[in-house]
Amino acid sequence: MQQDRANYGRPREPGDDLETGSSSYESYEGYGDRGGRAGYIPMRDTGKSLSPSDERSWSALSHLSVLVWPVTGFLPVAPLIIWLVYKNQSPAVGFQALQSFWYQAAWLLLGAVGSLVATLFVVLTFGLGAFVVAPLGFLLGLVPFVHQLYAAYKVRQGVDYRYPFIANMLDSGEGR
Repeated sequence: MQQDRANYGRPREPGDDLETGSSSYESYEGYGDRGGRAGYIPMRDTGKSLSPSDERSWSALSHLSVLVWPVTGFLPVAPLIIWLVYKNQSPAVGFQALQSFWYQAAWLLLGAVGSLVATLFVVLTFGLGAFVVAPLGFLLGLVPFVHQLYAAYKVRQGVDYRYPFIANMLDSGEGR
């Protein structure tokens, strides 16, 4: 049991000290190829960076977080949490999460203004406007969901997906 604890779930490497759990990789140059695993870096040295696969996964999850809106009360909480956690570890994940947050916030604002205008229209047409407003509201309500699913798909493929206007705002430093 003590040997497993010192290993923290990673395979044993030359130079591991099983008593303290530390390793002596500092004596190796560049961490190169270790037993057929090219580019292996010990766990304790990976604290501040993410692998490209993890970056793509967290970036995609920040866009997919639109699917948890009904759970969070239609608030963009999940991309904000992802941004807070990963902004220092990965600029790519931080940018995608912040971009997703502002995109969702913009759609919430548009939805609130649209609902107010739609309600006013329905009242002024004595209820007949509901035949226009209901289907239109449903279709417009699907736009952020579909767009963010597409963004998650593109980010997962490794594309640096950028929302119009929002990405430019973030690049200029206004949203940070």
